[in-house]
Amino acid sequence: MDFHAKTVIVTGGAQGIGLATSLAFARAGALVIIADIDEEAGNEVMDKYQDSMKIVYKKTDISSENNVRDLIDYTISKYQRINILINNAAIGWKGDLLSRSMKSWNRLIGINLTGTYLMVKHCYPNMREAAQVHSDHVSNQGSIVNISSTRAIMSERDSEPYSASKGGVLALTHSLAISLGPEIRVNCISPGWIDVSGWKKQSVMHRSELSELDHKQHPVGRVGRPEDIANACLFLCSDMAGFITGANFVVDGGMTRKMIYAE
Repeated sequence: MDFHAKTVIVTGGAQGIGLATSLAFARAGALVIIADIDEEAGNEVMDKYQDSMKIVYKKTDISSENNVRDLIDYTISKYQRINILINNAAIGWKGDLLSRSMKSWNRLIGINLTGTYLMVKHCYPNMREAAQVHSDHVSNQGSIVNISSTRAIMSERDSEPYSASKGGVLALTHSLAISLGPEIRVNCISPGWIDVSGWKKQSVMHRSELSELDHKQHPVGRVGRPEDIANACLFLCSDMAGFITGANFVVDGGMTRKMIYAE
């Protein structure tokens, strides 16, 4: 898949699934803007890859509308256009229903859900302008991929804010697909268990010790890798997916389809 002359923004693009996705697009020829609040991680990526790939890091808190505006203005001033947006940035949950503060709840929703909405809101005008609508097709069609989670459709204990935010991203996806089409396609990926331990910044990087049982929980026979999600993003943003919008792709090795009984 060839993404030369395409400008791609990846939020949370300096670590984990976001980093794998940023590198995948860059290797496919895209101009990649990594938007990430973690300056240490962003600078590490630049030190390692900026000489060999067209990657730029911009520190961004996507829960701040002013930060998002600055990011979009920066991207347009540098590359004139935005063709693809990968909404990946998210944080995990803390505490439980009784101990969790509303500040913690609001911060998570602000990043995982509101941040996704803000990124689309401010990317949309430029992405729409770049698209050309013809009588029977759209050329230079924009593409947005929102990263949800299998926790949008199933849960583990105490995950209320995370599950709520990812369920919101799932619903936001099909709503945006209707509002933004035909100039822009909007789809969603819901990853399952993805081992991101080897894709962290150096100060926290470690290799997970995955057991045989961990792998056997998945019908495909292994735990997921960040590259699995990156490849799905490439497909959904390519011309091969030109008839796909408003869809959710569960990329979990079949784990959510496997019935598990307690012994």
